[in-house]
Amino acid sequence: MRYRTILTVLGVNDFRDDLDNAIVIGQSVDAHLSVVVMAITAPPPFGASAEIVSAVRLEEREGNLAKLAESTRQAEEQLASSGLSFDVQSLCTEAAWADEEIAARALYVDLTLVGHRAARDKELCRQIVNGTLFQAPAPMLLNPSDHPTDLEPSSVLIAWNSRIEAARAVQQALPILQQARAVHLVMVDPGASASGEDPGADVAAYLARQGVALSVEAVASGGRPIEKVLKQRTIEIGAELIVMGAYGHSRLREHIFGGVTRAMIETANRPLFLSH
Repeated sequence: MRYRTILTVLGVNDFRDDLDNAIVIGQSVDAHLSVVVMAITAPPPFGASAEIVSAVRLEEREGNLAKLAESTRQAEEQLASSGLSFDVQSLCTEAAWADEEIAARALYVDLTLVGHRAARDKELCRQIVNGTLFQAPAPMLLNPSDHPTDLEPSSVLIAWNSRIEAARAVQQALPILQQARAVHLVMVDPGASASGEDPGADVAAYLARQGVALSVEAVASGGRPIEKVLKQRTIEIGAELIVMGAYGHSRLREHIFGGVTRAMIETANRPLFLSH
C-alpha cells in the first residue's frame, strides 16, 4: 500500500505549522494532498427568542465565513509553492454534523494527517477522529507531540493485542515498518496465541515475511493502566512512532473512543498511527 492521497483537516485558526508538516510528508511520498479548512459553529443559544437567535446566528456565520475564506486563501498560497498536487476545500458546519462532513471527504484517501495544532483543539480533534477513523477506511497519523512527524521514523513501537484493529493497523503501516531500522512489538499482559505458539509469534512471522525485522516483548502491567505502560516503554526504547488499533463504540450518532484509545490520543508524547 502506498499513501498516494493524503487528507489533512485544519482548524480555521493557527494552522500554518500543521500545513507545513503535511506538505513535507506529502513531498516525501509524492502524494496528492487534500486539505480541508474547517470552521465549527456553535449550536443556537438555548432559551433565546427566535429573533435573537436569528440575529446572533447571522452575525456569527458571516464572521466565520469571512475568516474561513481568508484562511482558505492562505492555505492555497502556502500550497502553491510546494510542487505538490493538491486541492483545498473550506467547510463551515455545526458540531452536530461535523464528523459526517469530514467522513464524506475521507472515503477516498490513503491516510489522514492530524497535526499537533489540530490535535490540541479537543473539539476539532474529536470530530476528525470520529469522521475519518471510525467512518472511513484509511488509517490516521495523529501527532499530539510538540515536534513535526514524518513517514520515516527510525524506531517504531507496535502496541499488539491480537485484535482485528491492531492487525489492520500493522497492515496499513507496512510502508513505514519496512523502512524503520528498529520495530518493537509490545504486548501488555498477553494471553495465549491463537496458533498455540508464544504470544506475538504469529504476527512476528507475518512481519518477517514482509521484510520487517522486529523484537517481540511481553510486559506485565502490574496493575497500571495500559496506556501508561505503553508510554513508558515508548520512552525507554526511544520509539518515534506508536502503531496501534483504535477502539470505540457507537451511541446514537456519536462515536465514543475506547479507554486506551482516548487516553493515548489525549496524553501520548509520540505520534500515533491509528487504524480501526
